[in-house]
Amino acid sequence: MSSVNLKRLAQELNLSISAVSKALRDSHEIAVDTKERVRALARELRYEPNPHASSLRRQKSKTIGVVIPEVANSFFSLVINGIEEVARHNGYHVLIYLTHEDHTREAAIAQYLANGRVDGILMSVASESADFAHLQELKNKNIPIVFFDRVCEEMATVRVTTNDFESGYKATRHLLEAGCRRIAYLLISEHLSIGQKRMQGYRQALEDHAIPFDANLIVSGHQSNEHNRTLIQQLLETQKVDGIFASVERLAISSYEACKALNLSIPGDVKIIGFSNLEIASLLDPPLTAIKQPAYAMGREAACILFTALDKNRALTASQSLVLNSELIERKSTARS
Repeated sequence: MSSVNLKRLAQELNLSISAVSKALRDSHEIAVDTKERVRALARELRYEPNPHASSLRRQKSKTIGVVIPEVANSFFSLVINGIEEVARHNGYHVLIYLTHEDHTREAAIAQYLANGRVDGILMSVASESADFAHLQELKNKNIPIVFFDRVCEEMATVRVTTNDFESGYKATRHLLEAGCRRIAYLLISEHLSIGQKRMQGYRQALEDHAIPFDANLIVSGHQSNEHNRTLIQQLLETQKVDGIFASVERLAISSYEACKALNLSIPGDVKIIGFSNLEIASLLDPPLTAIKQPAYAMGREAACILFTALDKNRALTASQSLVLNSELIERKSTARS
């Protein structure tokens, strides 16, 4: 009697070889009743998988890719620490890819990773990325992606984020309660989901305190810190500003530098709050009031979700997404005069 192989099982069940293989591997792509039919026939015919062929099919790189815009930001450094801990526990290597906030570079990295270099991807999108067609190839090749912090809303996959709307609201309310009435909002890109949601919180807080929204107080930053300082100085010179809400870390630092260049006192003339995970935030002059994100936990949670999917051969869905809470840490940069 000839040995039973996948081809024979497929012929007997009138299924494709691929469908039979996936059913035996408990793939989510195959219906439960079909899996049961395949397993029943495999037992009846005493099907034994070819261990060599199976190992080739299931061969993994034991590597994941982490795509981030920068490493100078303390937030991303902490995220990487969280990811690396989980990866090490699962016996995986971590490859870090930097987009430097550039859409073209992000697309090139995605194309490279689509060639099977990694088993899965953890990603925070670049500020210049408004079109995400370059990620479709990864989806077409069933390479699982988990987004964290800066997410692609167009892809139905897991997103691990913080409560950006609530944090934006809380930061703005804090400035209002400190006496500010002309609060500037600084963002790094109008394309990023984090900038949009934090600004929605900012606008809602203004509305709830009967403060009219003024588009002249919105500044979209740049990748150049020097350029950001110039933009903020121009804002402070042309607009009556008594509070600054920096939605990313680098813009908070640029705000300090701009105030220093103009001999403006913090918090006497201008109060500043910003998103920041800088360990030295308390050592700045004056110490920076900050929204501190759970960066390490974000990296750890995103990695746990990805490795669970890889281990169980399960698809990632948006229903698995997580929202973590950030914390407002009050310091002297927003103190009442």
